[in-house]
Amino acid sequence: MRRWRAERLVGLHDPQVNEHHLESTGLPADSRLRLLSFNIQVGISTERYRHYLTRSWQHLLPHTGRSGNLQKIGSLLGDFDLVALQEADGGSLRSGYVNQVEHLAQLGAFPYWYQQLNRNLGRLAQHSNGVLSRLRPWAIEDHPLPGPKGRGAILLRFGEGAEALVVVMMHLALGPRARTLQLAYIRDLIGDYKHQVLMGDMNTHASDLLQHSPLRDLGLLAPQLEATFPSWRPQRCLDHILLSPTLTLEKVEVLPQPISDHLPVAVEIRLPGSLTADALPALSPALRGSPE
Repeated sequence: MRRWRAERLVGLHDPQVNEHHLESTGLPADSRLRLLSFNIQVGISTERYRHYLTRSWQHLLPHTGRSGNLQKIGSLLGDFDLVALQEADGGSLRSGYVNQVEHLAQLGAFPYWYQQLNRNLGRLAQHSNGVLSRLRPWAIEDHPLPGPKGRGAILLRFGEGAEALVVVMMHLALGPRARTLQLAYIRDLIGDYKHQVLMGDMNTHASDLLQHSPLRDLGLLAPQLEATFPSWRPQRCLDHILLSPTLTLEKVEVLPQPISDHLPVAVEIRLPGSLTADALPALSPALRGSPE
């Protein structure tokens, strides 16, 4: 428990790199970006409310079905360029000591990934968020969120200056007071950027986020309003990909994939001309080496 209570600080990080998948880097020629947000519930399949009780042991101990569920998720992820994962395990007893973020990056052939550890319970559990990307982020910031400990946000920046694209991936608190504190913190992070994407399990509806939260003055758009939870009979829209109006929406879908207790949300956007493939190379300047 000491690990959980240890103070976490904002950190600036490089992504982890899958060298054998670097050939899949870069932005598509048509400047479209395919985004997915998925709360994977550490690979547990929940199909009824009673399973929260009868399968609760799977949050503590390994089970044979988890590997198959991760294989299904990995197959799904291959169609996307940037993925936000919530409720992943960073490698503990319950996951068979498999870092699920790294494992899904390999299954989906993503060259870049990052795991954010939010609750470190040692061998028992490694509660984490994750990001998988085919573009190399120019910067990754790891932010513990205010409110009850154990919630975090990952900020990725692509490009630089006023035309940079900023993407924040998060898993927000259940309580409205803590959630407001967290959204105010995120609002401060992204307020100076022109092109913004917010992705994750936000534990509230789009109307609350866009009209009654600290995000309300940003003019963000919520492309999808379909319910995502519970996956077997969706009734609440808790998972979102919010976009600034500078980004052109091409497609939005809640995927009918009841692998977890949440359904994944997918969005395809077209980037403005200032964020073309030339402006977003696969490698950041520091890692491209000296010109020949």
